[in-house]
Amino acid sequence: MKRKYSVELSNLGQFTDRYMACGYNDDYTVEELLKRAVSVKKITGCELCGTWHITESSAGKMKRLIEDSGLQLVSIIPDYFAQRKWGHGAFSSSDPELRRQAVRDTKIMMDICADLGGEIVTIWNGQDGYDYPFTTDYVERRTWIQEGIKECCDYRKDIKLSIEYKPREPKMRSFMTDAATTLLMVNEIGADNLGVTLDFGHSLMGIENPAEAAAVIKMYGDKLFHCHVNDNYGYWDDDCIAGVIHPIETCEYLYWVKRLGYDSWFSFDQYPYREDGRDALEEGIEWIEMLGAIADSLDDKKVDEIMQSGSGVEFAKMIRKEMFQKKY
Repeated sequence: MKRKYSVELSNLGQFTDRYMACGYNDDYTVEELLKRAVSVKKITGCELCGTWHITESSAGKMKRLIEDSGLQLVSIIPDYFAQRKWGHGAFSSSDPELRRQAVRDTKIMMDICADLGGEIVTIWNGQDGYDYPFTTDYVERRTWIQEGIKECCDYRKDIKLSIEYKPREPKMRSFMTDAATTLLMVNEIGADNLGVTLDFGHSLMGIENPAEAAAVIKMYGDKLFHCHVNDNYGYWDDDCIAGVIHPIETCEYLYWVKRLGYDSWFSFDQYPYREDGRDALEEGIEWIEMLGAIADSLDDKKVDEIMQSGSGVEFAKMIRKEMFQKKY
C-alpha cells in the first residue's frame, strides 16, 4: 500500500508546555515551516491550524505559499482552544454569541479550505468539556454542540467536517471522548460530509485499541475521514514519534486501516518538545513506512486463521518473525 503523508505545520516549529512557556526550540515563520515540511522526503501534504497558521485576512498569502511549496492542503483545524474567549467552551459555551462565533469561524475555514484546494476541516473540541461533577448540563451542552456542527455541515456539502475526539485536555473531561461517543453524535446528525478523525495517541489515552477504533468508525457508517499518527505511553497526549512506543499496536492499526479500505492521508501530529521537529518527522515517517511494510507483508489467510483461533501464541510467533526476523 502506498501511503500519503502530511504534517501539521506546528510539528516543525517551536514547542512550549506549562513549565517551559518560553519554548524549547527556535521560532519559525509560516514560510520557514513550509520549507521545513518540503525538505522532508515523502511529505506531500500539510495541515494548518487557524490563527496559528491561517486567518481570514492571511488566506490569500497562504494560498500562494502553499502553491509555491507544491504541498497539498489536507485539512484546516479552526482554533477553538488557544484563545482566552474559548476557555469555557466553544460549541458548548453558555454564551450564545460565542457558540455562534464558533459556527462562524468554522464556516470561514470551510470557505478558505475550499479555496486552497483542501477537502477537510477538522473539528477538535478541545475546550468543549468540563472539570468537576455537577458543573454542567450534559444534555444541554451536547445538544448545543450537535446543533452547531449540524449547521456547519449544512453550510456547504463539498467540504468534509471531521471530529477529532480526545478523552481529556485541556478540559479534564471532553464531550467528544472516544470513537463510540463521537459516532453517536455523527450518526445522529446524519450528514454525509461529517465523519471522524482518528488520532492514534488520543485513542491510546482513552484506553482504546486504535485498530479496533478504526474498525468501529468504519463499520458504523463508513465515517473514517482522517488519521493522525503519533505515539504515547497511554497516560497523556505525549505526541511522541510515531510507532516507537507501541510498534505492535501501530502495525496492527496500519494493517486494519488498509484492510478497511482507508486510502486517505496519514497526517503526523507529533510534538517532540526537546527534539528538532523536522528530524522527529523524518524518523516518524521511517517508523510508519517500516511498520506499514510489515503490515502489508502479512498473509491475510494466516491472520484470519489466528483471529479465528484467538491464539496469542500464534500471534506472537507471527509478529516476532515478521518484525524481527531473528532465528535462535
